[in-house]
Amino acid sequence: MARIGIFDSGSGGLSVLREIRKILPDERFIYYSDNAHCPYGEKTAQYIIDRSRAISDMLLSKGASAVVVACNTATAAAISTLRAEYDIPFVGMEPAVKPAATGTKSGVIGVLATAGTLRAPKYLNTRGKYGGNIKIEEQVGRGFVELVEGLELDGPHAESVVRASLEPLLDAGADTIVLGCTHYPFLLPLMQRIAPSGVSFIDPAPAVARRLRDVLTAGGVSLSDPDPGVELLASGDDTTLKKLFTLI
Repeated sequence: MARIGIFDSGSGGLSVLREIRKILPDERFIYYSDNAHCPYGEKTAQYIIDRSRAISDMLLSKGASAVVVACNTATAAAISTLRAEYDIPFVGMEPAVKPAATGTKSGVIGVLATAGTLRAPKYLNTRGKYGGNIKIEEQVGRGFVELVEGLELDGPHAESVVRASLEPLLDAGADTIVLGCTHYPFLLPLMQRIAPSGVSFIDPAPAVARRLRDVLTAGGVSLSDPDPGVELLASGDDTTLKKLFTLI
């Protein structure tokens, strides 16, 4: 039996929970939205580490036997610290540069992420490893997190905000775009409508779900719980969290 904790700076990590539940439908999940401190993208690494510790302590107090850091920025800033300080498995996010690099036909990929993710050593190492033979264009998805947290997933204003960050990648010739923030998949239908039909988007959440399953299996953990379901928690108002949960 495994009780799985999942946390994000806000509600975006629900895009990861959605994929996890597809392959682990019989588990018990505790999802924590740190929306009182959202967004993380412009905050210092130490601030994010401190928040990640506090959230992890809370999830462990509720019986979590594994934690998914369903936030690219928190993964980049804090997961090494968490793995060093706790004796349960932590599974994190990583922008899917490798599959994008191997799948591009134009030789140009785009990475949409927060500023914190794009400047983190974890991402920079990945970019250096797989970016030798391709061109990598990067953009901060400015305003994307706020759109999702405001449940503004479509409409003229949302389209204007998304275009401002997406179109520079398209103009640079990117035919494959990596979604480097867990909030961004909720804007994927809008991005797909804006982008030409030949452009593909990569959400790393399915790979994270498979990694969690493998980690639990390797640890001999039963992949079912007598009380399956999802408990939703938030550091601030939980209205958005509950509404967005109905979309997954």
